[in-house]
Amino acid sequence: MSRFAAFFRAVWCLAKPYFLDPQVRLGAWMLLVAIVALNLASVGLSVWFNYWYNDFYNALQEKDFDSFKTLLLYFAGVAAAFIVVAVYKYYLQSLLEVRWRRWLTEHWARDWLEDKRYYHMQMLGLDTDNPDQRIAEDLRLFPAYSLSLTLGLLNAVVSLVSFLGILWTLSGDFAIALGGTEYHIPGYMVWVAIVYAAAGTWLTHLIGRPLVRLNFDKQRVEADFRFHLVRIREHAESIAFQNGETVERAGLERRFAAVFDNFIAIMKRTKLLIWFTSGYGQIAVIFPFVVGAPRYFSGALPLGGLMQTVSAFGQVQEALSYIINAYTEIAEWRAVIERLTGFQRGMEKARALSARSAIAVSREGDRIAVNDLALGLPDGRALLQVNSLALAPGESLLLQGRSGGGKTTLLRALAGLWLFGRGKVMRPADEQSLFLPQKPYLPLGSLRAALAYPHDPARFSEADYRAALEALDLAHLAPRLDEEAYWTQQLSGGEQQRVQLARALLLKPRWLYMDEATSALDEKTEARALEALRTGLPGTAILSIGHRPALRGFHQKSLEIEPGAAKTGIAQLMAAT
Repeated sequence: MSRFAAFFRAVWCLAKPYFLDPQVRLGAWMLLVAIVALNLASVGLSVWFNYWYNDFYNALQEKDFDSFKTLLLYFAGVAAAFIVVAVYKYYLQSLLEVRWRRWLTEHWARDWLEDKRYYHMQMLGLDTDNPDQRIAEDLRLFPAYSLSLTLGLLNAVVSLVSFLGILWTLSGDFAIALGGTEYHIPGYMVWVAIVYAAAGTWLTHLIGRPLVRLNFDKQRVEADFRFHLVRIREHAESIAFQNGETVERAGLERRFAAVFDNFIAIMKRTKLLIWFTSGYGQIAVIFPFVVGAPRYFSGALPLGGLMQTVSAFGQVQEALSYIINAYTEIAEWRAVIERLTGFQRGMEKARALSARSAIAVSREGDRIAVNDLALGLPDGRALLQVNSLALAPGESLLLQGRSGGGKTTLLRALAGLWLFGRGKVMRPADEQSLFLPQKPYLPLGSLRAALAYPHDPARFSEADYRAALEALDLAHLAPRLDEEAYWTQQLSGGEQQRVQLARALLLKPRWLYMDEATSALDEKTEARALEALRTGLPGTAILSIGHRPALRGFHQKSLEIEPGAAKTGIAQLMAAT
C-alpha cells in the first residue's frame, strides 16, 4: 500500500466511528450534506460571477449605461446570496466540527480510562507521549483539518470541472510556427494552467515536505515543556525545601531549547515555502493577462471576454494549486493523524496485554483468596511467589518486608492492575472495596468531593462529613467543606493522608486495602488514626502494607515478605502470626 493510500486509510479509520455511530450519524450526515450543498452553491455563484464579468466589462467598453445599471442590480442580488451561503457554510461547518470533537473526546477518553488502560500505557510507555495533549489538542485539530481540507479539495475539484469548459471555450486555438509549419493548440490556456500548477505543486512539495515531521515534533516538545511547568507547580514545596530552583530552571531551559529549535526549524522551512508560494501567487495574478493578451490585441476577444478568461483562468489555476495553497495545513494534518494513530496503537496494545494476562482476577465471593500466584516484571524477571493467602470478612492482615520485595505489586495484582505473572486472585467486588495508596489523590474541586471520591458528594449527609473529619483530628477543615482549592498544595502530606483515611470512614467499605497509607504520620497520630479506623469500621477487613513494627498491634495477623534466591529474584510469602 502506498503512503498516500495508507494515510487516507488512517484518516477513514479515525473518522468512520463517528459517522457510523447510530446515535449521532443521522445528524452528522445531515450537517455534512448541507455543508457540501452550500459549498457547491458557492462554486455555482462563482460560475455566475464569471459570466457576469463578460457582460459587465463589455457594457463598460460599449458605454452601455442601462446594461451597467441592470448588471449592478444583478450583482447586488447574487452578492447577497453569496454572503448568506458563506455565513451558513461557516456556521454549519463549525457546528459539525465541535459536535465531532465532543464525540471523539468522550469516546477516546472513555477508551483511555477503561480497564485501567491509562495506567498500563503510562507504566509501559506504549507508543505515546503526553496523552493529555492527544485528547485535548489533537482531537480538536483532527475534525477541524479533516473538514476544512476535504471540503477545500471538493471545492477545488468542482471548480476545476466547472471552469475548465469555460476556459477551454474562451481560449480558442493558439497558433505557433515551428520549422515552417504552423501548429494549432486548442484550449491552450487550459494546458498552460495545468503545466503552471503542476510545476508549482511539485516544487511546493519538495520545499515543504520536512514540515510534516517538524509539526509532529512540535506538539511533543510543547507538551513536554508544559508538563515540566505543571510538575513544578505540583511539587512546589519539595522543590523549595531542597533549593532545586537551579535544577528545575535548567530542565525548563533544556525543554524550551527543544521548543525554540523546533520553532526556528519550522520558521525557516515556512519562510522558504512562503518565498515560493507568494511568488507563485503574484505571478498568477498577471499570468492570465499575459497569455490572453495575443487574442485580445488581435481583436478575437473583447474586453469582457478577456476579463472572463482571466477570471476562469484564475479559478482553474487556484483549483489546480490547491495543494500549494494548503500545504502547511496538510503537513499539520498529517502530523495530527500520525500522533492519533500512535495513541490508538498504544491503547490497542494495552487492551491486548490485558486480554493476554495469565493472572485471573475474580471479583466475586466474600473473601480474599490467592492461589499459586507468581508475579513478574515487564522484562520477564520473576518478582514474587505467593502459594496461598486468605483473608475473611472482618479480619486484618499486615504485609511487611524489605523495600522492593513486591508488596505493592501484590496489592496491584489484587486490584487487577498488574498484568505480568500467572495465578488466581479472588476478591470482593469493587463496590465493596477501597484502595488507599501511599500518595493520596485529592481531585480538583471541593473538599467535600475529595472526601466522597469517587462517589457523588450528595450521597452523604453533613453530619457524616463532619464526623469523619473529627475522627481524624481534622475538625478545623469542616468549615471548608465546600471550598474549591488545589488541596494537594493546601494540605500537608500528613493531612492529605488523614483526609484519605477520613474518606474510608465516610465510604465504609467492607474491604480496605492500604499501601503505607499512614507513612507521613507521626506514631501518636498514626495510632489515633488506626484506632479511629478500627472503631469506625468494625466489620471491615483490612489488608495493609507498612514498615513500622507498631503497626502489628493494630492487625490480627502479619506476614513477612522475605527475599528469596537473589539469582532468580523470587521471594516467598512467609507467615509470622
